[in-house]
Amino acid sequence: MSSGLTWLKHLRRRRGRQVVSQAVRMYEFHRTPFEKIVDNILDQLLRYDARFTFPTVASVAPQKPEVLGKIIGAGCEVAVHGYRHLKYSLLSPADQKRDLAAALSMYRQMNVQVSGFRAPYNAYGKDTPEILNDVGLLWDGGIGYSRQYNEGTEMFRVPLAGGQSNFVCIPLSRWSDDLMIDEYHYGVAQMVAVMKRELDKARSSGSMVMFDLHPIRMGQPQYAGALGEIVSYGKGIGGWFPTVSEAVRFRQGREDWGDHEFCCLLTGDIDNFYFLDYLRRLA
Repeated sequence: MSSGLTWLKHLRRRRGRQVVSQAVRMYEFHRTPFEKIVDNILDQLLRYDARFTFPTVASVAPQKPEVLGKIIGAGCEVAVHGYRHLKYSLLSPADQKRDLAAALSMYRQMNVQVSGFRAPYNAYGKDTPEILNDVGLLWDGGIGYSRQYNEGTEMFRVPLAGGQSNFVCIPLSRWSDDLMIDEYHYGVAQMVAVMKRELDKARSSGSMVMFDLHPIRMGQPQYAGALGEIVSYGKGIGGWFPTVSEAVRFRQGREDWGDHEFCCLLTGDIDNFYFLDYLRRLA
């Protein structure tokens, strides 16, 4: 199945007749230069000494190496989001391996260190975990979106033929930016209230929560402030906001969060930098 058909099938299932309105929305979001989008996010993070992990499609990464450099320079993290924005659940194992290998090769060429992965659309084939295990990544940030995991509060490993995965998975909250903004049409106050509630849950259990907050939305001027409110609130109740890799490495061999009450992982996928690349998924 071509990448264009994969994308349309996904949108039609998720959005129904809203495919056109979704494209219009994306056009409006892309009118804000991506440099400004990232600056808006980093400004909020730096204000509260918080970090963010950006799973990024590798094929578009060379378009803006300066943006990736700015992300890394701010103490944040780039992760793998595939080489192209393809639905792994619809790819053969061989095609998944090729796509992942191409992504890792691209980041090596760019001298960008990557330790984690999230599949586009949070969609994994039955062979994907084995494929991830073979390349030696530290963590995965999308398997935990499935219903059997997304209400969890702790890191976990998935069962494989030879035992358990070497990589660690993290439960991923269902409260993503696209759910709140595109589907539920929440305003900023509603978004902040929902995420504060999830932070309260993590604090009460001394556990963790991970959000998927796409920069194309959360970096818009009307939403960036919400990110700052969440971090400020979370810090006020004892939360830690590291990169995913920092959290995974810290948690190895221990069951607490050190001096912190809980951990919040802010992540957001960069699928493309330009609206034209969004449309090219149809090619």
